[in-house]
Amino acid sequence: MSALQVIILAAGDGTRFKSRTSKVLHKVAGRPILHHVCQAATDAGAATIAVVTAPDKPDIEASVAKAFPAARFFIQAERLGTAHAARMAEPAYAGAEGVVAVVYGDHPLLRGDNFAEVLRRIEAGFDGAVLGFEPEDPTGYGRLITDGETLVDIREHRDASAAEREIGRCNACILAFRAEIFSELIGRIGRDNAQNEYYLGDLVPLANKAGYRVGFALAPEADVMGVNSRDQLARAEGLYQERLRLKAMRDGVTLIDPKTVYFAWDTRIAPDVTVEPGVFFGPGVTIATGAVIKAYSHIEGAHVGENCQVGPFARLRPGAELMTGARAGNFVEIKNARIADGAKVNHLTYIGDAHIGARANIGAGTITCNYDGVNKHLTEIGADSFIGSNSALVAPVRIGEGAYIASGSVVTEDVPDDAMAVARGRQINKPGHAATLRARAEAFKANKTKG
Repeated sequence: MSALQVIILAAGDGTRFKSRTSKVLHKVAGRPILHHVCQAATDAGAATIAVVTAPDKPDIEASVAKAFPAARFFIQAERLGTAHAARMAEPAYAGAEGVVAVVYGDHPLLRGDNFAEVLRRIEAGFDGAVLGFEPEDPTGYGRLITDGETLVDIREHRDASAAEREIGRCNACILAFRAEIFSELIGRIGRDNAQNEYYLGDLVPLANKAGYRVGFALAPEADVMGVNSRDQLARAEGLYQERLRLKAMRDGVTLIDPKTVYFAWDTRIAPDVTVEPGVFFGPGVTIATGAVIKAYSHIEGAHVGENCQVGPFARLRPGAELMTGARAGNFVEIKNARIADGAKVNHLTYIGDAHIGARANIGAGTITCNYDGVNKHLTEIGADSFIGSNSALVAPVRIGEGAYIASGSVVTEDVPDDAMAVARGRQINKPGHAATLRARAEAFKANKTKG
């Protein structure tokens, strides 16, 4: 198949979201809805991607340009319908060869395979093709009026007759034509309809009238779900998570309670990983084989190496890197830190902006004090070192290899290799003084009660 040019329509208001964020930038599996559509077009082999937005939505262009630098952007200043929106991208398709496909930007579950099904109809000899589906309830959708394998027309629900509304086959979200035919016909569309708008679907009867052949392909309903409200966003999230969970299990990951595990769109988990209930993966996570992610852990922007153990109730923030056999236990938070092979951070600890050496042991309640109110500083902890419980390591500071930090220390200076550091107030015992303190407290309480 020759080059594919994709136009994505993303100029809608999304008023039902009641949000200052553009509808298509709301996220499904940690990724903006519109990015999912751009990815589907990319997976289908799009040579160019043109995004049509509204003039008051610069956030859309900024977001897409960062993730898809080759995308081009066009503005629909007046909201005159889908065909009018597609025409705003004329510089992207004028004189183009191959196929022009137009798709709506609010379909986060769309796949490259859905584009491929439409393109296959054109490869089979049709001049254009539309993606359809068969919903449980077709109310509100445009109906596909067909004659065998030929698509005769698309009738919007408002304009459909009672008989046409009985048709269960509906218009989905992709319309594609050979480029020269698209350019020839798009300007001929009128707006003699209930909405007084230029409907993209009117390309179909125009093409038939001009002697061209239009086909159609069908997709599963879940693939072509549009998102127009918060409740639909939640439903799309659920469907996408089901897709990701099934893929993970088929790829060799054990999910003890799949419905309680949430993945990001780019989560990468190797075979023979076990994920316990209640785990949440944000974007940018990789988990190597043999790792165990225990219950109710939250991981984002992090790498977990082979045979590591994380959690329960652990939080790995962006930049956390656990190497082979490392452990991050319950109520541990790690941020922008490298935990080397076999090192243990087992409980009630914050490690931020740090390098932890191999086989080091970090005691409960340890804190790397990495922030001075303006800048972040590095803590380095050498291999085979032992950090006693309730220690505070004030960065920048280096703890040498094999060093020992006494429990309760506040370390502000570097500790040499194999040295022991004690940085706490000296303990003083005063025999009998506890009874004196109790008597004083009881007398104060009694006087307070009388008053």
